[in-house]
Amino acid sequence: MSRPSASSVSEEQRLRELGYRPVLARRMGGFGNFAISFSVISILSGCMTLYGFGLGTGGPAVMLWGWAGVGLFVLCVGMALAEVTSAYPTSGALYYMADRLGGRRWGWYTGWLNLLGLLGAIAGIDYGAALFTGAFLNLQWGFAPTPEKTMLIFVVILLLHATLNLFGVRLVSVLNSVSVWWHLAGVALIVGALAIVPDHHRSPSFVFAEFVNDTGWENPLYVAAIGLLLAQYTFSGYDASAHLSEETSNASVSAARGIVRAIWVSWLAGFVLLAGLTFAIQDYDATRDSATGVPPAQILLDGLGTDGASALLLVVIVAQLFCGNAEVAAASRMVFAFSRDGALPGSALWRKVSARTQTPVAAVWLSVAVACLLALPSLYSATAYGAVTAINVIGITPAYAIPVLLRLRAGDRFTPGPWNLGRWSRPVGWVAVVWVALVTVLFCLPQSSPVTVGTMNYAAIALVVVLVLATVWWFVARRSYGTPTAAAYGDDREQAELAEGIV
Repeated sequence: MSRPSASSVSEEQRLRELGYRPVLARRMGGFGNFAISFSVISILSGCMTLYGFGLGTGGPAVMLWGWAGVGLFVLCVGMALAEVTSAYPTSGALYYMADRLGGRRWGWYTGWLNLLGLLGAIAGIDYGAALFTGAFLNLQWGFAPTPEKTMLIFVVILLLHATLNLFGVRLVSVLNSVSVWWHLAGVALIVGALAIVPDHHRSPSFVFAEFVNDTGWENPLYVAAIGLLLAQYTFSGYDASAHLSEETSNASVSAARGIVRAIWVSWLAGFVLLAGLTFAIQDYDATRDSATGVPPAQILLDGLGTDGASALLLVVIVAQLFCGNAEVAAASRMVFAFSRDGALPGSALWRKVSARTQTPVAAVWLSVAVACLLALPSLYSATAYGAVTAINVIGITPAYAIPVLLRLRAGDRFTPGPWNLGRWSRPVGWVAVVWVALVTVLFCLPQSSPVTVGTMNYAAIALVVVLVLATVWWFVARRSYGTPTAAAYGDDREQAELAEGIV
């Protein structure tokens, strides 16, 4: 057997100081930790899936400049969150930080927002992959992607991701590492093909200055603000690095670096991708109203022909599958951690860990099962997918700012970890909190006029539902919920408790 490294030993000791027994396998390196957040952000998933939204809410100018501006603010959020992650490297991540810095109720509500956001993300990512798969099958074989067929594809993808996650974190880490290069090579391939093959390209003035308003709202500033959501929707999920910290070597540094690196690499690569797609638009109206149901697929089809479009669409689908697999890993660790602290119904089951793979098996299955339930209304309503996306972003985005706000409020009571911002901590932190407050309001605003059942923005309803559910369950489970204050286990006691928690 190989001996654990000094950094692994010190991280295990740090975990005990934070109150937990090490039961997960610490087999992920720094690159793997970065890779999981990069895979969850997934520019080939977010940018491609939401590109059609951007075409009508501000058009090219808002998409490109909005991406540049939003990326800068999200980097501030990521750096502020990374600093707190370095101090509290646990699988619970955001809710554990909030609990430590603000108390049990702060931790409770942060945990529920984070958990519903993560589960909504699985549903949104994998259902998006199912939509793109339907478009690919339509191009290749004339497959008609009905809601029922799309749902079947979605369920198959969920089962694939659950199975892959059951093999252990080492396989997840390898797949995420492959995902990084797949994404970067995919962007280069798509942009390169669209730059070389088509005879016609849009002018720089069109790409960087053309404003398009298809929302029904008259105020251009309002439309531009709504258009920022393409970028903000995409820049989510980077807390995955924190959720995998108990399985990462030198996590106090690696998890923090993973968050920040995933954001800035996605920021640069995403800008290149959006620019490449926009320069290659042949017919704006036909792209926006594409028969494939996926505007980027129409750009590829017009510029490269059926065979070229199909090949590159397959590249995008594989990237989306990498993204969904990484999200299942992050969400299942959140389920495991929240159950470990007694916050979920049936916590005793969801916190169990496989003795063979050191993976929370039941938590993996619960994550994909809830994601499946969240997407089921898509069978009956075209607006349901937007509601699922709303559950994701409206849950997870405020949860990023809560630990940062509490860290600012704590002042000198907060002891920074080895990765910290030094004198920049407070200004960066306040920029992060203000930005999250602003975009949370934007998430809840109506995006189309007139507002009807079909065009309604369900984000505000999703937020209210999450908070009401969390409040109701607080009165049921508040006595069982709680994070530990310390862990000073002797060998005999630890072995006995490990036997209870591992199956």
